[in-house]
Amino acid sequence: MASVDMVGIRKEFGSSVALADFSLSITSGELICLLGPSGCGKTTALRILAGFERADAGRVLVEGRDVAGEPPERRRFGMVFQDYSLFPNMTARQNIEFGLKVQKKGPVERREVVDRMIDVTHLGEHADKFPHQMSGGQRQRVALARAIATEPRMLLLDEPLSALDAQVRETLRDEIRRLQREFGVTTVFVTHDQHEALAIADRVGVMSQGRLEQIAAPRELYERPVNAFVAGFIGTVNRIPARAGAGGRWQVLNRSVDGSEPGLPGAEGVVAVRPEHIALDHIALDQGSLARWRIEATSFLGPVTRLVVSGNGPVQMIVDLPSTDAEDFSLGNLVDVRLRDDVGHVTVITAEAVPSVVTA
Repeated sequence: MASVDMVGIRKEFGSSVALADFSLSITSGELICLLGPSGCGKTTALRILAGFERADAGRVLVEGRDVAGEPPERRRFGMVFQDYSLFPNMTARQNIEFGLKVQKKGPVERREVVDRMIDVTHLGEHADKFPHQMSGGQRQRVALARAIATEPRMLLLDEPLSALDAQVRETLRDEIRRLQREFGVTTVFVTHDQHEALAIADRVGVMSQGRLEQIAAPRELYERPVNAFVAGFIGTVNRIPARAGAGGRWQVLNRSVDGSEPGLPGAEGVVAVRPEHIALDHIALDQGSLARWRIEATSFLGPVTRLVVSGNGPVQMIVDLPSTDAEDFSLGNLVDVRLRDDVGHVTVITAEAVPSVVTA
């Protein structure tokens, strides 16, 4: 296990800036996910950490020692790639054993380690198969076992599940987390799949245009994104008009709540609200003329039903309700929309610098 600090990393490819003043600290035994859209710099950060790329500026510290000038083989990091990178002429057992031979481990120790890795990755019936005889999920298990068998100081995973189908991805995702905890290896996992990142990471770092926008525990990242990009990239959000009131709090759907930044009283703004943070109430037919919202569409998603409600003009809002509660609502129903009582914080996307109404 190892602690790692990437400090002030900058990397350019021609006129393109892949990383700009990128800094990341990882504690020993932690699993960090780097998440972001294609081209955001997450794989470049991983390759610099592994030693496959040299940073133009900045330092890479492992246990406090700068390894920026060391080649990959001296860093003792294990890597797992999207395309498995197994030796096609070796069986699963031989692939797992390969790194141990490079380390000049004796035959008895190699056999003990390989047997254990085959056991913990559930590869017993596939140990003597060649890669072309195994499924994608099985091949990726072999790649994981091979990387962990050498007792790396750090495990680096570059979108290891993106080539697999959804069910296998979910199973192997949980397997990676189980193995990481069992062996206690410090891990960096690069992905563009937010569900993957939120499900397994101790902390998730969201990247955009070579910068780390926010790094936090999954729940904090989801519930308290620091800016509009993070709010929009993690999950679904509604952009809802709001007005600042007393004490810098924001009036949102007839509720007063804290915001990611305070507003001057009377200032207008737009805030991000999650679909599950909105509640609906029926409106009686004789109150229909006062209703602002109508249910325009519904989608059953298993435990949750997603409703689209529209207001005056082109304004629409997405609302996620437990499916048992959503049974009470149908297409065309007139509803009142409100912020749920247990929601006390919203992310401010835009806000006026000065109040829209100024009084003497």
